[in-house]
Amino acid sequence: MTPTILIVGATGNTGQAVVETLPKLLQSSDTLSEYRIIALTRSLKSPVAQRLAKLPRVEVIEQNWVEITPDWLREHQVTRAFIASHNEPNQFAEESTFHVAALNAGVKYVVRISTTAANVRPDCLAYYPRSHWAIEALLSSPEFSNLQWTSLQPNLFTSFALSSAVELIKEYRKTGKQGTLRLMASKDAPVGVIDASEVGLFAARLLSQEDIVVHNKAKYVLNGPEDITGDQIVDLVEQYIGTQVEHVSYQDLSFLDSVYEHKFAPTGQSKNVILSIKHAVESAWEGKCTASTTSKAVLELAPPKITVAEALKGLLEE
Repeated sequence: MTPTILIVGATGNTGQAVVETLPKLLQSSDTLSEYRIIALTRSLKSPVAQRLAKLPRVEVIEQNWVEITPDWLREHQVTRAFIASHNEPNQFAEESTFHVAALNAGVKYVVRISTTAANVRPDCLAYYPRSHWAIEALLSSPEFSNLQWTSLQPNLFTSFALSSAVELIKEYRKTGKQGTLRLMASKDAPVGVIDASEVGLFAARLLSQEDIVVHNKAKYVLNGPEDITGDQIVDLVEQYIGTQVEHVSYQDLSFLDSVYEHKFAPTGQSKNVILSIKHAVESAWEGKCTASTTSKAVLELAPPKITVAEALKGLLEE
């Protein structure tokens, strides 16, 4: 059977770009030109899954990735893999199970999505960056020496940073009325937010490298091409609505209370754990997540180009 590159989270923020970019990169490779791509989805009927299925050398499979076993990986001849896991409290248990399966199945290389580099440490007050730190520690252990890996530590995605701005602009266009612009960003701290597609593009570049040894155990920091502040986001919104934004709430994380009540409380998840997510943006408010922290390898292989203004325009056209 043909050797395979597995894409876990193929229809997600970063996974789509991985699947879209890989075919052309493989085609031009001297050693990987025969590889095929398996893209996992939760529903073959979804528009994204159906679109990806039309790409050359891509097979879309309906498979829950948390149920993948070493036998499944061997059966599908998986030699390289990309994984963008969820960030819920059981992330470590489920993602580590995938990596153990990959190790035992003889998978050669895994590219995984981590989170903001400044937060990936054992004492982070937010829970999910600690899970990413633990996964990276697990992969760094001697027991995993046969599995090569790279961990990508992207900054906040533009779609998340701009979601309230998009909502206000669309509502104003529709009704002529404004609500409060609630921004996670602080008024003045510069942050190098990045478009998710550019993270996927870089991941695809890594997966198509003929020599992966140089990237083994690497932790690459990814930011967009420029910094932006909350005040500058307000300026962008005002350009679209043609008037002054009436009410702005900076460093506003009130939406997380609603997320907890509607998504996690009914399942009995710890409120203390879930709402610790509010601490994740503190590193950005402290100025620790600027574009200047981008790793050299990122700038050499696939330098991010999408500006915040371009990202906002794209989100408004969706």
